Amino acid sequence: MSGLTVEEQIKSMMIESGAWLQGHFRLTSGRHSGNYMQCAMMLRYPKKAAFAGAELAKLLRPLEPDFIVSPALGGLIIGHEVARALDVPFLFCEREAGAMRLRRFPAPEGKKFVVVEDVITTGGSLKETAVHVASLGCRWVGSACIVDRSGGDNVIGPSLISLMKISFPTYEESECPLCASLGTPPVKPGSRDLSK
Repeated sequence: MSGLTVEEQIKSMMIESGAWLQGHFRLTSGRHSGNYMQCAMMLRYPKKAAFAGAELAKLLRPLEPDFIVSPALGGLIIGHEVARALDVPFLFCEREAGAMRLRRFPAPEGKKFVVVEDVITTGGSLKETAVHVASLGCRWVGSACIVDRSGGDNVIGPSLISLMKISFPTYEESECPLCASLGTPPVKPGSRDLSK
């Protein structure tokens, strides 16, 4: 893929791996969309995951993080790849009683960290992870993802680093033209159970 920008390469990898889905979807936010980014489909290929991790690591290196942390489940593979490329430890948070918690690892107090996620729409899980780890005495110095699909409307702010930016229209369920035209309910291909 020589001659292509990193963003163009990521877009190509998303399409060829089936990670960029089109149809009628219910997003984690509850909104509906005709497009869904499921990075796990791309990250199942180790070479693609290593490429994305190395490219994010290049952008994050100036922040000199002491460790990388990700929200489980979406950020696990890419977070690990970024940590590997930076040669720093990798930790992850899990949901416990509905909240992100660092359950399996001791908190590296006083150490600098970056939170890495696969796709950001609102950035809620990423921010929740960062705030929790910071509350344990660590210093949040940056945030990163493979795909920023927030259109600039995320809770992370302008410091979010991404390899690809894209924005799709989303709709409240009551105003979704896909519900009206397709007559079928949306599917939820992601990992979070929205019924709770």
